[in-house]
Formats: sequence, structure tokens, C-alpha cells
Amino acid sequence: MPSPMMLADPKVESQLRQLGFGYRAKYLHQTAVQICQKENEKWLDNLRNPESPVLGQKVGTAGEMQPGGRAGYRAAHGELLALQGVGPKVADCVCLMGLGWGEAVPVDTHVWQIAQRDYKFGKGKHSSLTKATYDAVGDRFRSLWGKEAGWAHSVLFTADLRVFSERPSAKMGVKTIKTEGEDLAIDATLASGLVAGTKTEVVETKVKRELEADRQDGSAILKTNTRAKRRKHL
Repeated sequence: MPSPMMLADPKVESQLRQLGFGYRAKYLHQTAVQICQKENEKWLDNLRNPESPVLGQKVGTAGEMQPGGRAGYRAAHGELLALQGVGPKVADCVCLMGLGWGEAVPVDTHVWQIAQRDYKFGKGKHSSLTKATYDAVGDRFRSLWGKEAGWAHSVLFTADLRVFSERPSAKMGVKTIKTEGEDLAIDATLASGLVAGTKTEVVETKVKRELEADRQDGSAILKTNTRAKRRKHL
């Protein structure tokens, strides 16, 4: 990862645009310049959660958890908001993934919808994603998962993406796994009879597998024979 000093070079913005960063190129360059202008060269590191220090540093304490997060997290979030082009969500992404503040919850409309749908976050006065709504969603997640709210949010966000939420249709099949000296045939899915209204056909398969465990104490060879009978369901 380039250092802030490297990103502060005047040529960086045009190079980033060539790489496809678009409008973000300007913000990345200007933010790097702002960081380099800080009197304290360790300004960014000082925003880190002391419970998640950089390699080689001693682990510290970060204080008591509050509904809005620990004091260090709130201070770090506020400092990041002063940088060029950094809004609440970007600041929370940096706090969570770069500075070790696990309670940081990056909120967008997708996360807001998850909170409403699955965690009884009523619309009420939160009819749009305002600053108050942003904070309220984060507080709701923190009330559920405390210091790990940000990582719980990341799992929920990812699981709700279409590419992960879609499930393949129920099919039956036989998959062959190559082992030493023999083939092992197993079902590709679970028992088909559980899927109502589907027609499935399962063949009878004989499976013989030998597992050899060579031990230094000369114990006997372990052999396992498995016979799987499968019926035809219509």
C-alpha cells in the first residue's frame, strides 16, 4: 500500500484517473496531501484502537463501550470527517477495516434496509438516510453486537448480496472423488425426498473405502467399508 507521502505526489491524481479511479482520484490525492501536512507524522496511527495496535506495539485498553461506540472510536471518526471527500460511511470503513474499531458500522441504503427488514428498525421519523438515521442504525447494530457490530454488519451485508443469496435449484447427482487407487462415489445433494413436488432418481451405489493409518506404535490398519443404498422416488 503506498504511503500518504507517495500519494501526495502531484502526478498521482492523473495516474489514478488512468487506472480508473474516476472522481475519487482527486479526493485520494488531496486527502494524502492533508495527512502529510499534519504536524504529527503519526497522526493516523494515533487514531487506531489501542486494543488492535500495529505489529510490534503493546496492546492497550480502549475504555468502556457506549451506545455510540467507545470514545476513541468517536474521536477517530470525527477526525477523519475533516479530510477531503470523507463522509460518515468512508470514515467508518477506515475505522473498521484500517484502525481496528470493531464497533464502526458503515451504513448505506442497503444496510438501512437490512436493519428495517430483519432487526425491527422501524422507519418512524427515519424516512430517509439522514445523519440521525445513520447514527440510529449504527446504534441499533451496536446494541446487538457491541464491539463486533461492524464485522457483524459486514457479514449481513455480504450475505444479502444477490451473488451470495441465490441458491441453486435442488438436483440429484453423483459426484466422483478420486482417491488413491479407487473412486469414491457420493451424492451431490442431500436426500431428495425433502423437496416437495420434485421428481428425483437415485441409483444404488456401492462404496468401498479403505483408510490406512500407519502409526509408529504398529497399530492395526483401519479399514472402513460403506454400502449406500438409494431408492427411486417419484
